[in-house]
Amino acid sequence: MAGKNQGAGGKVLVAGGGAAGFFGAIEAAVSSPGTEVILHEASPNVLAKVRVSGGGRCNVTHACFEARDLAKSYPRGSRELIGPLSRFGPKQTVEWFANRGVELKTERDGRMFPVTDDSATIVACLERAARDAGVRVMTRSGLRALERIPRPPGSGLSATLTDGTIERVDRVLIATGGGSSSAGFSIAASLGHTVAPPVPSLFTFHVEDERLKGLEGVAAPMAGASVRSMRFHEAGPILVTHWGLSGPAILRLSAWGARQLHGAGYRFALVVNWAEPRTPDKAVSCLEEERTHHARRRIASTNPFGLPARLWERLVAAAGIGEGALWAGLSNELLRDLALQVTVCEFQVTGKSMNKEEFVTCGGVRLSEVNMATMESRICPGLYFAGEVLDVDGVTGGFNFQAAWTTGWHAGRSMAGA
Repeated sequence: MAGKNQGAGGKVLVAGGGAAGFFGAIEAAVSSPGTEVILHEASPNVLAKVRVSGGGRCNVTHACFEARDLAKSYPRGSRELIGPLSRFGPKQTVEWFANRGVELKTERDGRMFPVTDDSATIVACLERAARDAGVRVMTRSGLRALERIPRPPGSGLSATLTDGTIERVDRVLIATGGGSSSAGFSIAASLGHTVAPPVPSLFTFHVEDERLKGLEGVAAPMAGASVRSMRFHEAGPILVTHWGLSGPAILRLSAWGARQLHGAGYRFALVVNWAEPRTPDKAVSCLEEERTHHARRRIASTNPFGLPARLWERLVAAAGIGEGALWAGLSNELLRDLALQVTVCEFQVTGKSMNKEEFVTCGGVRLSEVNMATMESRICPGLYFAGEVLDVDGVTGGFNFQAAWTTGWHAGRSMAGA
């Protein structure tokens, strides 16, 4: 059993006090009780992202228990994560938290949250588990630089902390996140790693359009979003916000197209199908049936697609149809225009916003330079990576936290020699 394994011993330094860093530190300490594990977090607070995720509820993971299916939700790292997820995926994550007194629940869309609906439950669990395992947590103390100790005369790594202290350690886990200011990127590069420049993922779109004004909070339950010039398409709910468009379909689109949309300066033409999966021709047929069977009804108050009433009214007006117009008087040309407003509704995107307080990036340490079974560097022995510092990111729905738990777990056990 891992808990009885004497492990590799020595001293382990974990850089980064987020989900991946905590999981790695806990597993290293539990799997090798003789190992000294110290977690360094540069900011005053640990687990900050866990606290704000999911609107303060913490979307811990996703109820998809087949590794190959789960891996399809990672725009970067999908193939490389299949093996790690098969050994420690959502099933094992649920069990890990349950063994520590935290029960998770599954919502209709597959997202899993603590039954308390409070991220503080997850934060407290991780802090308690680290404390019980003997992990020493140091805040306002980050990793500034890392060097290999020549062999001979010594072995291991020389770590320089942000206060100037230099420590000799046996193994280091970098879990400093994916932000552009992450020290983990510069440290990895200094030791020979290739780092894909980080760019935002999981963001909402800025759109200024008369058709959307005053519709804040209105959501189409099943819509499609496309960036035609880039051949990206996603389906799902789309939400109108004060600044434009959001919702699962938009966020997934932003994840899959993260680097290309960045290259376009976040200015591009977005096509929305409010009645996914209907084509324009099928929408025309649907509208023709409406005209035949409900000729005396007002078009603006008769919605054959199940769209929110206010959104439908805007689309009718955008097609050039008067507020009091009846179906009986609708010309074929206007009917066609309305079908296009419903299924091929084009908007100009002029920028982006972060999804709530969550910040996810595309980019990081190249996966081919990491042994994904152990999370150890193939370039620098004794150096490990976990979480968003790797070139791994998932769509919204708990997938990014699952990647953090998975890579942190593997790194922790490997550092312990388990």
